[in-house]
Amino acid sequence: MKLLDRTIGTDLFLTTLFAVAVLSLVLVLGNIFRQLLDLLVNHDVPLEYLVSFIGYILPFSLTFTIPWGFLTAVLLVFGRMSADSELIAMRASGLSMVRICAPVAVMAVLLTLLCLWINTIIAPMAQEQMRATLFKIATSNPIAMFRNDQVIDEFPGRKIYVERKEGNSLYNILVYSLDDDQIPVVVIHAREGVITTDLENQQVLMKLKDARYEQRDPDEPRDLTRIRQGITMQEVTIPISLQELYEKNQKRRKLSQKTIGELLRTDDEKEVVAARTEVSKRFSFSLASLAFALVGVPLAITAHRKESSIGFLFSLMVAFIYFFFIIVATTVRDNPKYHPELLIWLPNVIFLTLGAWLFTRLARR
Repeated sequence: MKLLDRTIGTDLFLTTLFAVAVLSLVLVLGNIFRQLLDLLVNHDVPLEYLVSFIGYILPFSLTFTIPWGFLTAVLLVFGRMSADSELIAMRASGLSMVRICAPVAVMAVLLTLLCLWINTIIAPMAQEQMRATLFKIATSNPIAMFRNDQVIDEFPGRKIYVERKEGNSLYNILVYSLDDDQIPVVVIHAREGVITTDLENQQVLMKLKDARYEQRDPDEPRDLTRIRQGITMQEVTIPISLQELYEKNQKRRKLSQKTIGELLRTDDEKEVVAARTEVSKRFSFSLASLAFALVGVPLAITAHRKESSIGFLFSLMVAFIYFFFIIVATTVRDNPKYHPELLIWLPNVIFLTLGAWLFTRLARR
């Protein structure tokens, strides 16, 4: 029996490891290029930061790829065993399906505990470190925040558009000064400018040439017919405070970056339901490996196919359905009437119930 457990356990472990590695590589690279490609291409961020960001993004990716990779492994291993009639031989020798699947149960429990640790401690910590690193890049090298043909909205009270950037030189610049409702009240346009940093005074200096001002009516800023053309200045310097950027950065932490304790202590009425949903999501998501194990074994044996393409297809379908419910619950987490903190548990209820029913039927054959 120990030999059988070791054989099945080894196959599951190695296949899971391979599947998790492949899936994580895809997700990590996708996140890296989505967030850092423009910075790396423009040589604003040293390449060594790439390694740090991989480490920060990996834990978040593992929350998805560990249960998904385990599901793929279960489908592949048991699909092959079923197709090769190995399961028939084991059942003929007097072994029950419960006993045969003991390595699956052990591994599912271990992966559930691992996912719980990652979801509740490691992933939020990594997300917070990534946020801190991005802010460090912004404050130590604010020029990196200015990119070609993009709007920079990180600075409080301002939005800045730069059509083209060459080193410290900026071209075709629009600077919007915003009111408390984030509506532009002053617009400055300049054909070119230079950006410099004054780290001693914690500020960024934008030196604009041939700057033209537009003043909007403070009472009706949306009414474009009331725009008053201001003066044109040959050269003007606009200081932008990095201290205000720091304070804004501290206030805008996402729920995924907060610890369980911080989420439970949330006193903002608008965020209470969302915070509870985030807590439920971390605990609920950790049970995905158990749910996938219960569903995966009967599905693999019923399919009776050992082709890896079929196994990957089934894992994609099951994972899509499971993650779809999670995404829906996360989308409505700001709407209390849908009870998203309970809705987030629905995928586990469905899959655990369905899996238990399918496995019971399989065990009675």
